[in-house]
Amino acid sequence: MSAPILNVRPAPDQVLVDIVDYVLDYRIDSALALDTARHCLIDTLGCGLEALSYPACTKLMGPIVPGTIVPNGAKVPGTQFQLDPVQAAFNIGAMIRWLDFNDTWLAAEWGHPSDNLGAILATADWLSRTAVAAGKPPFVMKDVLTAMVKAHEIQGVIALENSFNKVGLDHVLLVKLASTAVAGQLLGLSRDELINAVSLAFVDGHSLRTYRHAPNTGSRKSWAAGDATARAVRLALIAKTGEMGYPSVLTAKTWGFYDVLFKGQPFKMQRPYGSYVMENVLFKISFPAEFHAQTAAEAAMTLHGRLHAAGKRIEDIAKITIRTHEAAIRIIDKTGPLANPADRDHCIQYMVAVPMIFGRLTAADYEDDIAADPRIDALRAKTVCVEDPAFTADYHDPSKRSIANALTVEFTDGTKLDEVVVEYPIGHKRRRAEGMPLLVEKFKTNLARRFPEKQRQAILDVSLDQARLETMPVHEYVDMYVI
Repeated sequence: MSAPILNVRPAPDQVLVDIVDYVLDYRIDSALALDTARHCLIDTLGCGLEALSYPACTKLMGPIVPGTIVPNGAKVPGTQFQLDPVQAAFNIGAMIRWLDFNDTWLAAEWGHPSDNLGAILATADWLSRTAVAAGKPPFVMKDVLTAMVKAHEIQGVIALENSFNKVGLDHVLLVKLASTAVAGQLLGLSRDELINAVSLAFVDGHSLRTYRHAPNTGSRKSWAAGDATARAVRLALIAKTGEMGYPSVLTAKTWGFYDVLFKGQPFKMQRPYGSYVMENVLFKISFPAEFHAQTAAEAAMTLHGRLHAAGKRIEDIAKITIRTHEAAIRIIDKTGPLANPADRDHCIQYMVAVPMIFGRLTAADYEDDIAADPRIDALRAKTVCVEDPAFTADYHDPSKRSIANALTVEFTDGTKLDEVVVEYPIGHKRRRAEGMPLLVEKFKTNLARRFPEKQRQAILDVSLDQARLETMPVHEYVDMYVI
């Protein structure tokens, strides 16, 4: 006869306590982190504005019930929607992630910490408008930047040593977790309420990665962040009502997260929470491509020029070898038919073929009309990936965090071009001085897609001035993006 289960409410798991104490008590005083957060903010919003050019994205935007307007609701940049904070988080989260063209974090688990902006901006904007309506002071944009630093840190530090993809779970689990924590702090939850909210984020259903991988790759990966941030805001609001939490949600035997979903293994924590992740985050500046292919696309652009300088044609290529790291092979080494844009932007062979042929790689290059060019699939078929253990080691090395790719092109006449190696993409911390001016230019281009010149310049004037932006009320900044 089995022994009865001891039904004593345990103390909260240490992982929950550490997250909550960090969110409530840690002071962000790193000028580098806040400056990087500002660049992350404008890049993320700019990517969202570009996504509004795609009907596949905009069909998901707006209120759940058409025509619904929420008094003092959060506004969705680039649109005329004013929504409740849960649906606003979905809208903002979906548009900023749609084109896979903003920041990235690579470790044991990869992901996009800027996804959390959906929850942060929606919550802060709604709370600011509500406060002003009640004659109270609003949140300011420094509150948004601070919440971004903390959300980046929670998602990124847990990702350093813990691979969710290896157990089939999608990285947006960490978006939901980080967004719940920072949205709860913005909502004014007590310490106990915030522990409850974070525990609910682990209890809640978690996304499978199947929508990112063959044979099911599809557009859900483009709104997965919207779904995660909307759930986060909802959970924080539920906890605010006094709803109970589940203190041993991770460690409970048989029924806890570790035993059910993580093969019984507890999380490994490499470092305490601070501002490390925001300071070291990777920006996608040159190409809207899955980050493990950024350096491959850059190398392909170089080879495009060398190909023509050598008087060779695409048809003369016999083989392309991509020397790469293990994560790239696991995620984006893909052969066979590619069914849709989401399939193509997660195929390293495609992301090499397009710049080799056209000398460019843009979001439009994943659409059906470009993909129909027979030269792309012909070149894909000639392209092979091989792992370089040194590249894999440097990818995981905390002092390097490289994302290296090396391309060699061989021709049918037996000649070949010298291998082109790119270890660090232009959005890497090691190339910040080179990258940040280009990131600002990217933002200017994205603003011009949506706004007339006077409005575009007004947004730029504030967004490029750290001190002015930090003191601006959140709702006033968001109002600048209303079209």
